[in-house]
Amino acid sequence: MNITCISIGKTKEAEHVKFIEFYTKKLKHYNTFKYIELAGIKKANKLSKEKLKTEEGELILKNVKPNSQIILLDEKGKNHSSPDFAAYLNKKMVAGGQEINFIIGGAYGFSDELYHRANDKLALSKMTFTHQMVRTIFLEQLYRAFSIIKGEKYHH
Repeated sequence: MNITCISIGKTKEAEHVKFIEFYTKKLKHYNTFKYIELAGIKKANKLSKEKLKTEEGELILKNVKPNSQIILLDEKGKNHSSPDFAAYLNKKMVAGGQEINFIIGGAYGFSDELYHRANDKLALSKMTFTHQMVRTIFLEQLYRAFSIIKGEKYHH
């Protein structure tokens, strides 16, 4: 099972870049894992919110294989505890398929097309985080989920 995390926009703060690199390296010990940052849309500030979401959605979909699963990290998604997320991930992996793509969208969320294509939506919290923080938090939770699945001590 291949797992990919795709996000829109570049990570700017050096501290977050270090955490992303740290967890990406750790995740590769468990599974085939890729972290992809897509460049933001040029002249985004001149586009309407809907047009920007549409262009970001098209960019994301260009980086997703047609038969792969798409799971959006979205405030409207389901909240999980860490053990519940581990069970959710394990169930997805056991069910098969070639690839799971976790998508972190832009500042205004996702296009309608991406919502329709998505297999599921997950929320990290009821709180709001910066997109920089979401990347770090999600990768840590993904790592934690694998450590739970493998019965390792990290979660405790």
